[in-house]
Amino acid sequence: MSREPRFVSGDSTHMVRYALTALLLSVFAAAALAAQPQADARGLPTLAPLVNEVTPGVVNVSVITRSPLEDNPLFRDPFFRRFFNLPDRPQRREQSVGSGVIVDAQRGYVLTNHHVIKDAEQIVVTLRDRRQFSAKLVGTDPGTDIAVLQIEAQNLSALRFGDSDALNVGDYVIAIGNPFGIGQTVTSGIVSALGRSGLTPEGYEDFIQTDASINPGNSGGALVNLRGELIGINTAIIGPAGGNVGIGFAVPSNMARAVLSQIVRFGEVRRGRLGVEIVDLTPDLAKKLGVAAQEGAVVAGVQAGSPAEKAGLRERDVIVATNGRSIRSSSELRARLGLTPVGEEVELRVLRGGETRTVRARVSAPQEISATEGQAVALLPGLKVFEIERGSPLYQRTQGGLIVTAVERNSAAWHAGIRPADIIYAVNRRRVRTLAEFQGALRGAERGYSVSLLRGDFNITIMVR
Repeated sequence: MSREPRFVSGDSTHMVRYALTALLLSVFAAAALAAQPQADARGLPTLAPLVNEVTPGVVNVSVITRSPLEDNPLFRDPFFRRFFNLPDRPQRREQSVGSGVIVDAQRGYVLTNHHVIKDAEQIVVTLRDRRQFSAKLVGTDPGTDIAVLQIEAQNLSALRFGDSDALNVGDYVIAIGNPFGIGQTVTSGIVSALGRSGLTPEGYEDFIQTDASINPGNSGGALVNLRGELIGINTAIIGPAGGNVGIGFAVPSNMARAVLSQIVRFGEVRRGRLGVEIVDLTPDLAKKLGVAAQEGAVVAGVQAGSPAEKAGLRERDVIVATNGRSIRSSSELRARLGLTPVGEEVELRVLRGGETRTVRARVSAPQEISATEGQAVALLPGLKVFEIERGSPLYQRTQGGLIVTAVERNSAAWHAGIRPADIIYAVNRRRVRTLAEFQGALRGAERGYSVSLLRGDFNITIMVR
């Protein structure tokens, strides 16, 4: 004989608590079921309904570029070029393939990787239903490796953005793309790690790492959760031959969404300046600074007259959150600040000793770098620099160094990761303030060396071999 639940007390509070508990349990159960693979007619678990829902929003991206032919000495001979009617710089057409994600069906916006469409003469987007469209490049951001395309098409299916900040290591994910150009492919895995950085010397990185199979051609494709929400744009792999070994990376959807917003609004990402130098918080630093936090970014320097100084930030402050979102490292803070538009206010949660305080700073435009032509660096081809003079406002910030005025594309300096507006201040941790000191330091480094530089608000070390 079954019995109804009995309450010890006649107080109605117990009944209310019981009802609320039952309601919450039913909500949690429904949410858990929604995130589980469904069963097909045979009673077998399957992701097919989810895949059918999201794959129309993932496209193939075909790109045609031109690259110079190998440098044959005959090509340098004007008579030879005229005789065979060759152009001054012979080039060949190349075709490559990648992937993309439709994120706005009404306006036809497609997200992909910058490296997929780099130097493209023509971009063609192919939908899952085999319709093809010539795509317009709206804008691109090499720093995050995100580009925005636009196609004029009807009846598009867009993926909805998910919250990449809500991801946890171990969450199930699905990767969709066009590996090796063979056609749309779906793979699955889990989130292996969060907040990965250091893959490129110039990037604003906060990668999601996954073991879902990602191969060449998957770049620009979608990483989705089991709700069918876009939580990442697949962008990079680590493998001995450029193939999958269970380590793939995706740009978080929140970062991609911020880049999309700025590119659609301005045609580019307009990065501002806060005026702080930061390093990772380590256990030793946390103990020394008297803070309980284990993750965050320590302010190592505050530039005079900068937004950070005006907001009251000080050396030894530990930044643990921006706009209410926790940060794990200096690279994550760099990525967040790098997507904050000029003129926008950012809220920072700061630990100072045993106190927690909130600081608000308005991001300013970056300092203008003089357009001086600069001097070539003989030992690092493709690089031009000029010395920071004592009277320059930058001298107080760096105590001397060299501003990079130009880097020739595909030169040794370019491949090393040095970029215009970088400020070089050390080689192998040895301070350099003049071109002569820089050349001398390079001359003394036979088997490679490290170059320390300031890029925007952040210190970067680049290895040159």
